[in-house]
Amino acid sequence: MLTILVAIFVVAYAAIALEHPLKINKSATALIGAGLLWTVYALATKEPSMVSAELGESLMGTAQIVFFLIGAMTIVEVVDAHDGFYVITSRIKTAKLSSLMWMVGFVTFFLSSILDNLTTAIVMVSLMKKLLDKHEDRLFFAGIIVIAANAGGAWTPIGDVTTTMLWIGGQVTSWNIMKTVFLASMVSLLVPLTITARVMRGKLVKAPPRVAGDNVRHTTRFEKNLMFYLGLGILVLVPVFKTLTHLPPFMGILFGLGILWAVGDLMHRGKSDEDKEHLTLVQALHKIDMGSVVFFIGILLAVAALEHTHVLSALAQWLDQTVGRLDVIVVLIGLVSAVVDNVPLVAASMGMYNLAQYPADSFLWEFMAYCAGTGGSILIIGSAAGVAAMGLEKIHFFWYVKKISLLALVGYLAGAAVYVMQYRLMH
Repeated sequence: MLTILVAIFVVAYAAIALEHPLKINKSATALIGAGLLWTVYALATKEPSMVSAELGESLMGTAQIVFFLIGAMTIVEVVDAHDGFYVITSRIKTAKLSSLMWMVGFVTFFLSSILDNLTTAIVMVSLMKKLLDKHEDRLFFAGIIVIAANAGGAWTPIGDVTTTMLWIGGQVTSWNIMKTVFLASMVSLLVPLTITARVMRGKLVKAPPRVAGDNVRHTTRFEKNLMFYLGLGILVLVPVFKTLTHLPPFMGILFGLGILWAVGDLMHRGKSDEDKEHLTLVQALHKIDMGSVVFFIGILLAVAALEHTHVLSALAQWLDQTVGRLDVIVVLIGLVSAVVDNVPLVAASMGMYNLAQYPADSFLWEFMAYCAGTGGSILIIGSAAGVAAMGLEKIHFFWYVKKISLLALVGYLAGAAVYVMQYRLMH
């Protein structure tokens, strides 16, 4: 049975990695893989009630992550519908490319820590089209935005889906992950940002020609500010809600979503249905990426099947015996996340190592959050932020490899070294 399960997962994983050439959506592959794995497990065991109980347990953990993601994604869509991000992007003004690079890098880094790396990348890359006329300049900025978005998302429990998974799973706590991974994440951005800004020193910003209607806004300044600060406030306060109530994070995000929904309805109650249709939370629910949500459901349930059949624990033992060093293993996982999706990698790691052996906030989980979050920047296809930038600016895979990958790799390794040294000094 174990051989069949491993074979099914490997084939499904390969199909997910080869989504574009195969032209089969990775969400479909993940669901098929999860269905096959649990079916084989159920048919091979003589205790169907035990398998059902294990599936129910896995579904509970998966649902917590999915509800949290749906709530967070909807809040971000509501803020974007009100043009709320203009509150930040309107303040980014400078005549020098190098200065603009620093500003964009830091804004992306901190914005990603509050939102998520995918949304932040889309917002910032779209902004560059309004600020920069030369496509070559925009490509370099897009590369830095991908690195900054992934680095910024890694050090907070709400900034990257992999860190969110570790947080909800109890592997890391909110305050601890922020104070221990922040420096490493910042270094992983500062190294490539310093090099790229130096290359662009002396060059001036060439803005695109203005088009009539560019400044037309569909919402008032009050509406932009209210929804922006309320949305971000809700996201930031979710870890506080969890600490005070000890309730799961999805309850906090759904509670906040209800507040945002009510405020939006009250604010737009005097408008006609046509004028407020695109601003409502109902419309935002239509715009969230449900394909990604379904992918998370499929891959998390697939990995759970391997966890309950003890395949992952056996893999962990093999890695310990073959590689030996835990820090090297985690660095390798981060490098692999540049090629394949980091969600199943982290989900598998959570199944490979248990909390009894590695308790919350241990070296493994903190370093995993950093490496899985930032390693995807090494290749354009290694993260959701990279894929989004690739589509928005038509970035060629090999251009990114030649111009950005080495910068991202150097930053990744520098940040990893900083975290390891920091950990040894603190312990």
